[in-house]
Amino acid sequence: MSAFPAGPVTFHQSRDISHVVSVTSYQSRFFRGVIGGVALWAALCGGALAAEFTFGALGDTPYTRFEEAYFPELLAGMSQEDLAFVVHVGDFKAARAPCSDELFRQRREWFDLVRHPFVFVPGDNEWTDCSGFQAGGHDPLERLAKLRELFSGSEESLGRRRIRLARQSPDYPEHARWRHGNVLFMTLNVPGNANNARHMPEEFRSRSAAVARWLEQSFNLARGDRLRAVVIFMQANPWVSPTNRYFGYRELLATMTRETLGYDGEVLLVHGDTHRFRVDSPLDDPATGALVANFTRVEVFGSPGMNWVRIRVIEDAERVGFEVTPGL
Repeated sequence: MSAFPAGPVTFHQSRDISHVVSVTSYQSRFFRGVIGGVALWAALCGGALAAEFTFGALGDTPYTRFEEAYFPELLAGMSQEDLAFVVHVGDFKAARAPCSDELFRQRREWFDLVRHPFVFVPGDNEWTDCSGFQAGGHDPLERLAKLRELFSGSEESLGRRRIRLARQSPDYPEHARWRHGNVLFMTLNVPGNANNARHMPEEFRSRSAAVARWLEQSFNLARGDRLRAVVIFMQANPWVSPTNRYFGYRELLATMTRETLGYDGEVLLVHGDTHRFRVDSPLDDPATGALVANFTRVEVFGSPGMNWVRIRVIEDAERVGFEVTPGL
């Protein structure tokens, strides 16, 4: 499939900004984050404003009947915003809800009602957890195949207005990428619940190798085209506690760290999984133990906190800034 095409803000933040933090940029301007309050404000490093756009992200919803009843209204509100696109980072149902074709098609119909291009990233609730009795006792790989058919079956996004997406291969079409302005966006199938490493180790190894290749190819593309930022979407929180289970994100974090350290632009990871809206910088440089300066993580809201996240991308003559605010 085609190789489609993501500059820089540096957030030197604490690992959790549920309180207010102030940080310093490359040119001694500052960034201020307020979580549970209102926003993360990214002050641009000098120079004339070149371009800006906004995209939306959400995940881990709808889970309950109440959330299902309200979800179309949430999407309708996003459609009224001026957004370049919307990404759902996975878990569009509760783990124990039926993994039925009917539910999958309903979600697809809802996503297609959004006025903007819409991209869906698989979560564990849609496939790795589907073997459970209450979820229907499905084969997880068969459910993943159905997700690929319904949500990644063409080289276009979902939504009423669509954009072209490059997909990694017929085997991993959910790994997509696209370019907007000087930013490269990509999706990864990295689900929660230890990345399926314990239950299906062969599947995990094969998919992890594909994830590593997609990351490497995408960063090489961003470097080659002198793009100023890379934004990654996936479902899992890779810093979740590994207690009493295989930590299925070691390879992912190693690749992400290596590629980020070798890239001059900014890297933004947007994920869900642990249902806590936050913005921080949790990636460590293994050589020094210091936080990787050009890496920032945004975790979206999750059930029962039904909301979305607005991410505004602001470019000046030298760098890129991100302004992150709750959608509602």
